[in-house]
Amino acid sequence: IAQCLVGSEMCIRDRNSVMKNITLYSDGACSGNPGAGGWACVLIYDEHKKELSGGDNLTTNNKMELTAVIEGLKALKEPCVVDVFSDSAYVINSFNNGWIDNWQKNGWKTADKKDVLNKELWQELLKLSNVHKITWHKVKGHADNELNNRCDELARKEVEKLLKSV
Repeated sequence: IAQCLVGSEMCIRDRNSVMKNITLYSDGACSGNPGAGGWACVLIYDEHKKELSGGDNLTTNNKMELTAVIEGLKALKEPCVVDVFSDSAYVINSFNNGWIDNWQKNGWKTADKKDVLNKELWQELLKLSNVHKITWHKVKGHADNELNNRCDELARKEVEKLLKSV
């Protein structure tokens, strides 16, 4: 086992492999809250780009935001160094501000002793985030970020498909 420097933090790798650097953009959308929802993500590795999207007939915007990141991380076939970009303060602040750590310590209760919403999705995301070395980045939504806008477009198309099928 050897150590490598990633930004200002350390990651562990074996002598024969180097962790791949992945960029993951994600977004969720909902028509009504709850309502028909869509999620999307764009994964980038070197010159390769992969777009994923899906939806649910009855969901919430927060569930779609979480699902977008989860599905992007699930698509990775090995542990990676991942930069996650999202316009969801719900997702990003939960990691960057330590909310998820506090929820776990408090038995999945919020600071005001209420049950954490979407617990199963948070637990799945936490499990996946322990496989990878993730840096969480908040981006401004519906602004000039091309890849965030692409995710928004894909997520909204999933909502439109669901609404047309009803």
